Amino acid sequence: MVEKAKDRLQVLERIEEYEKKGWFSKDVEEDPPTKPLEPDKVDYLNKKLINKILTYFVNKKAVAFIDSLIKNKQMIVKEIRGIENFTNLSNKGTIITCNHFNAFDNFCIHHAILPYLKKEHRELYKVIREGNFTSFPGLYGLFFRHCNTLPLSSNYSTMKLFMKAMDVLLKRGEKVLVYAEQGMWWNYRKPRPLTSGAFKFAITSNVPVLPMFITMNDSDIIGGDGFPIQEYTLHILEPIYPDPNKTDKENIQWMKDKNYEMWKNVYESTYGIPLTYACET
Repeated sequence: MVEKAKDRLQVLERIEEYEKKGWFSKDVEEDPPTKPLEPDKVDYLNKKLINKILTYFVNKKAVAFIDSLIKNKQMIVKEIRGIENFTNLSNKGTIITCNHFNAFDNFCIHHAILPYLKKEHRELYKVIREGNFTSFPGLYGLFFRHCNTLPLSSNYSTMKLFMKAMDVLLKRGEKVLVYAEQGMWWNYRKPRPLTSGAFKFAITSNVPVLPMFITMNDSDIIGGDGFPIQEYTLHILEPIYPDPNKTDKENIQWMKDKNYEMWKNVYESTYGIPLTYACET
């Protein structure tokens, strides 16, 4: 019997506490301290040769790492549903939203859509938190800095570069993953209320939002943390397009509400229970 990891038990306690208090976008992980990302420390569009080279080789390393996770059943992708909703957006700039509950959940998405991205000669871009880019050590730090990531920043000048790069990428037909729930809640199965950023990006560049939602169930394999490894089902839902008859503000709220409603429907139909939160009681 593998003893349950103390840090995971503490995270689960914080999730329970934060749900009761309605702190849905607050981080529950003990992440490294965040250092501000200065404008000269990031190359969003990989214009520098050294960053092009690093991105090429680190992406190869990342794909090999994902394959090894799947081979060794450290990540189990049981089913992919609705892939046609992704392929119908071929070569069209798209914001992808997904629930965020594991450091590997973007690997699940990458694994599902990589064959189709290859046909388009494209990559999956990911918006990440500032501290993951500036402060994360080791192999994950390498992935965070050189795997087509778009780090947010507390620096205003850096964020101006971020917004320009986001618009360029979307208008040239790239797919960008945004965690609209913000912080990662480990193995949390419910959808959380969404923040507005992902939908602002979609409105600014006039592209659709493609909601994805990952449901999970316990496998019979116990991981090194003492908890069952989860089996993932990736639900790729129908895209949400901006309504030309709405203002930008109205569209952001409408698209955000629609995305949440679609996630809620998947949650309730998959798990067979109504979606409720402890803060409601």
